Amino acid sequence: MRIVFFGTPEFAASQLEAIYKKGYDVAAVVTVPDKPAGRGKQLRESDVKIKAQELALPVLQPEKLKDEVFVSQLKAVNADVFVVVAFRMLPEVIWAMPPKGTFNLHASLLPQYRGAAPINHAIMNGEKKTGVTTFFLNKDIDTGEIILQKETEIGESEDVGSLYDRLMLIGNDAVIETLKMIENGNFSTTSQNEAAPNAILHPAPKIFKEDCYIDWSQSVETAFNFIRGLSPYPAAHTIFRSTDGKSLEIKIFKSSFEKKDNINDIATILTDGKSFLKVRMRDGDLSILTLQQAGKKTMNVEDFLRGTHFDGSWNAFSPEKIFS
Repeated sequence: MRIVFFGTPEFAASQLEAIYKKGYDVAAVVTVPDKPAGRGKQLRESDVKIKAQELALPVLQPEKLKDEVFVSQLKAVNADVFVVVAFRMLPEVIWAMPPKGTFNLHASLLPQYRGAAPINHAIMNGEKKTGVTTFFLNKDIDTGEIILQKETEIGESEDVGSLYDRLMLIGNDAVIETLKMIENGNFSTTSQNEAAPNAILHPAPKIFKEDCYIDWSQSVETAFNFIRGLSPYPAAHTIFRSTDGKSLEIKIFKSSFEKKDNINDIATILTDGKSFLKVRMRDGDLSILTLQQAGKKTMNVEDFLRGTHFDGSWNAFSPEKIFS
């Protein structure tokens, strides 16, 4: 069975390698064009392109997916099935091309968490389980008929970095199983409405920096989930301000929380200046454990306090333009 693989990030590169190692005929790999990155603006190749080159697979990098030359190149490959992982939305002229269809691997239990950042949003919302879904593409994003789903529990303090790695490996198995099912013709599909008729549908849009600031007026558990749902990247942000006008922008990577009653002085900083740093919230205290000050390396809270001379004159700040 001849395959064309579409993908961009590390997550997708793992599935590409799994398919190749199972002996499937990967006739071509499609990924994004090289893009300038970093201070030097040097061209950066996608993780999928790097992996394809390691495996000596032909790579296509179209600027436009409807480009006639690219469409002709795909037709000439004469593939049986297309596999898509973390790539752009494909036009119908592409996804309808292979005789056995085009399927996508998505890192959620569809129909929940449709969008570009399902892993982040699942943790931010405090979900207890998630998984991966393979489904056939259609004209609407992340809505096609489900082929296969695999579930996994989310640890109480697990962050995106850990869950991403686990789902990547689970995704490898899901893609291989799906290919076997399609190759043998031994499968049936389920509509997303039938798969989870009572599911609460959560959007999972791409996350930008302005989405990463902690709203200290929310519950302490919500802030805890928000932090781990953005750790290690792009990371939850906050601004600390002192009564004398100083300010620090901070990324928070790891925290813990303790619920309390009768809270006053929301968003004030509690610290002994040596070993702990907490933010008082409306229903408890959030302890900051690992953080990074702008322009400095990531450090534990003890090292941060040793070099910053923090005291109780500071407050945690939520930018009004974001939360107003």
